[in-house]
Amino acid sequence: MLRTMLALACLLGSPAFAAQAPEAAQRLAQEAVIVDTHIDAPGILTEKWADLGNEAKDREFDYSKARAGGLDVAFMSIYTSPKQDEDGSAWQVANAMIDGVEALVQRHPDKFAILTSPGDADRLAQGGRVLLPLGMENGAPLGDKLENVKFFFDRGVRYITLAHSANNRMADSSYALEKKWNGLSPLGREAVREMNRLGIMVDVSHLGDASAKEAIVLSRVPVIASHSAFRHFTPDFERNISDEIAKAVAAKGGVVQVPFGTAFIDPASAATTQARFRAVADFDRRNAALKAQGKPEESREAFDKAWEAAHPPGTSTLDQVLDQIDHGVKLMGVDHVGIGSDFDGVGGELASELKTVADYSHLVAGLQARGYEDADIRKILGGNLLRVWAEVEAGAK
Repeated sequence: MLRTMLALACLLGSPAFAAQAPEAAQRLAQEAVIVDTHIDAPGILTEKWADLGNEAKDREFDYSKARAGGLDVAFMSIYTSPKQDEDGSAWQVANAMIDGVEALVQRHPDKFAILTSPGDADRLAQGGRVLLPLGMENGAPLGDKLENVKFFFDRGVRYITLAHSANNRMADSSYALEKKWNGLSPLGREAVREMNRLGIMVDVSHLGDASAKEAIVLSRVPVIASHSAFRHFTPDFERNISDEIAKAVAAKGGVVQVPFGTAFIDPASAATTQARFRAVADFDRRNAALKAQGKPEESREAFDKAWEAAHPPGTSTLDQVLDQIDHGVKLMGVDHVGIGSDFDGVGGELASELKTVADYSHLVAGLQARGYEDADIRKILGGNLLRVWAEVEAGAK
């Protein structure tokens, strides 16, 4: 009750947020436990520090917005790129991001706390804190060392997305045109077993289909897709989860977390994203050939500039997010759908009415308008993810 009163005071006291959604939706957003499994604040913190304990106008996540939107548990994405994997800097970059989250908590112990177990959520949330568990996006920081799974567990990481936008040591990426493993690598299989042993959730977002299928079968406990829209709407976009794999996630007891990013939920934007990865692959092949011939390579900066000029950002809507959730619920059941927004990770290209963490009440209002009962909305907002996390933790041994 105290948490609800504090959050409502923040919401109603701010003109920017006061009339965002009907009162019933605002109230449920404040009373429900909202868990968002993918917020990219840490990467921006290391590039350009902002004190997220105060209002940060250029960020989609900060404390005041989180309290206004009713966000309780915000998984901080510890993202490293394929380039950082290649040059050996991923381990250092990941640790620097974790240091940044810890510094934020140390600056504002009254506003934030790092969450490492769902069983601690109620205690740590007292006083209106926003809880910050860590999710590792791309297994690159693990390197070749299986013991690094335990190292990052000890640093607070509670899910690992095995690969990102390129094949790596453990798994194939959905974006890669040519797969390396056609499943998991030997190291990837060992990493899944070690994650199960420790209580780290296995995340199949971004994985190629064969890698995702093997990870689901191998895991002893439920798995998650931390931020995956449904391929039903984007048939040629492997980055989005297929109905077959989504049903396998559900059969294992897991959950698919729906993102708000335009590139995932809008078919035209998804097609553009896929085309860009193909164009980049062609660009890399041309440069490899030029390098082999001793000729000057093409400029990546010029390529990116030309691509952006020819492909302006797309748009997406709240209704498209709701359509994703509807599809997931019909396909898997309401116990297997959640939210993983990708706030601060898609350059502001987000569904209308879902532009920052202050906006979850719009999602609630949309779900209510489509006939969802409040109990089921609570599951989607966070109950399902907390259940899966608790099961993964209980399965650790």
